[in-house]
Amino acid sequence: MTGTAIDDAQAIRELEAAGLELPPGLTISWLGVSGYRLEYEGISLFIDPYVSRVPLRSLLLRRTATPDAELIERYASAPGAVAGVLVGHTHFDHAVDAPAIARRHGAKAYGSSSLGHLMRLHGLGELAVEVEPHRRYELGPFVVRFVPSRHSKLLFGRKVPMDGELTCDHLDGLAPGAYKCGAVYGIRIEVAGITLYHQGSADLDDAELPREPVDVFLAGVAGRSFTPRYWERILPRLDPRVIVPTHYDNFFSPLGRPQDFVRRVDLAALPAEVAAASSDARLAALPRVDGS
Repeated sequence: MTGTAIDDAQAIRELEAAGLELPPGLTISWLGVSGYRLEYEGISLFIDPYVSRVPLRSLLLRRTATPDAELIERYASAPGAVAGVLVGHTHFDHAVDAPAIARRHGAKAYGSSSLGHLMRLHGLGELAVEVEPHRRYELGPFVVRFVPSRHSKLLFGRKVPMDGELTCDHLDGLAPGAYKCGAVYGIRIEVAGITLYHQGSADLDDAELPREPVDVFLAGVAGRSFTPRYWERILPRLDPRVIVPTHYDNFFSPLGRPQDFVRRVDLAALPAEVAAASSDARLAALPRVDGS
């Protein structure tokens, strides 16, 4: 590893030791990238699950990117019923596996019209729910709201990569670049007496995000340097007790291999950045599901 990667690894080890202090019976498993499985009272909820890990060559050579059934079986299983699969936007590193996981568990997938299109390509239109912003969805023990948001402008700070709606008309055409972003949502989840907020990309729509405190902020951090005053804008609105960084591992690197990091993610800088915007929030991290 380079010196920067060593610093990132050390920063995450320290944050993993901090712990989240969740209510009894609630577990949160990090699947890598922005993917999570929440489980409470024997019922699970998936958020942006992505375990198939499309290789970089598939992006460069425009090869088809579809779910890997073996990896889903290994890393995206659930001990009981699945209340839903939530998708914040439809880039490949958030949405590739959503149809297969919904099919495997007989669960509905909730997200944008682009997600609905993707589900129909897989023959799963009956499991697709195009969400209404800010509506409360009661999914087993979970209450979910989708908050209109924005994706960080990763292309030189000026443009969202693969912007627009997912319009591919056949599965064979689903190369990574065909997974257009679609509408972007932050996802607010109430369960076991606490509230979590999932932000898959480091930007926000200030007018749409209400000032409502949360307990746990699952914060996408890879694109934060491209978003002006990101922490200063979002932390006063969420006022989180705990911030859990996410979307910092290399999303082209397969699960089961040593974890590496998005270039220049600078995890060691997170404590100072957060402290400058909030005197109350603390940082913690979760180990990845593969233990690497």
